Amino acid sequence: MTRSLKKGPYINERILKKVQAVKPGTVIKIWDRAATITPEMVGHSFGVHNGKIHVTISIHENMVGHKFGEFVPTRKFPGHGGKMAKAQAAGKK
Repeated sequence: MTRSLKKGPYINERILKKVQAVKPGTVIKIWDRAATITPEMVGHSFGVHNGKIHVTISIHENMVGHKFGEFVPTRKFPGHGGKMAKAQAAGKK
């Protein structure tokens, strides 16, 4: 479910203050995956928490309007298991 247009996008003010205080190139650690990426953030690097570690992402122009959490998955896909998958993986090596 999307956020109401009447309310506008969710932008964390603390993140904006950090962006203005820090020069581009340094990694800004954030835990707020629901915050919307704004044009002021383009060119900066963010360490977005995925529940275990901070994954570094670099913000580009086409990311504006999306959420931070969209670019950092929280689950690792281990692959489909079974004897057939193991045999195929062994055959490729």
